[in-house]
Amino acid sequence: MTRVFLTLARFAAILGGIVLTFLILLTVVSVVGRALNTLMHGMIDAGLLPGLAQQVLDAGVGPVLGDFEIVEAGIAFSIFAFLPLAQISGSHATVDILTSQLSGRINRLLSAVWEVVFAAALIVIAWKLYEGMAGKMRYNETTMLLQFPVWWAYAASLAGACVAAVVSVYVALARVAETITGRPFLTVEGAAH
Repeated sequence: MTRVFLTLARFAAILGGIVLTFLILLTVVSVVGRALNTLMHGMIDAGLLPGLAQQVLDAGVGPVLGDFEIVEAGIAFSIFAFLPLAQISGSHATVDILTSQLSGRINRLLSAVWEVVFAAALIVIAWKLYEGMAGKMRYNETTMLLQFPVWWAYAASLAGACVAAVVSVYVALARVAETITGRPFLTVEGAAH
């Protein structure tokens, strides 16, 4: 059963990585375009090759229109897409100064409690994203520059949040079972548990 959820988590992380890579490239292109645009305007103002500078500007060199709108929507999705893999592999950052002194049984109990709390939080986040998406759809809200429907970003984030919630519920159930039985149920290569 772990393999199914691990595959789902890895697929979500790969998709999140593809989106994040696209967003990085988009940001680089936009920053370079903005810098070239500023440089060309400076060259025109200084009288340095004004004809060439104007040709470059006329070609449309500048920042990508609506880059921040695309990055905002994509980053939200990417964050939720990476959560399932971090959850199932136990890769979240932890501070165990106090808990390293506790017994294995107590640590399993604490892990189970936190996994249940995290699963509940992700379920609430997914639910609220759904409500937010429904509101954006109802009012036909669009972004300022690109005019794409805002609910698209909510839908992408909701998909990632739902995968994160499902994987998190599975991890929580596995940790509760481990606490009750004392046997490991969730063994993922690279996991800290």
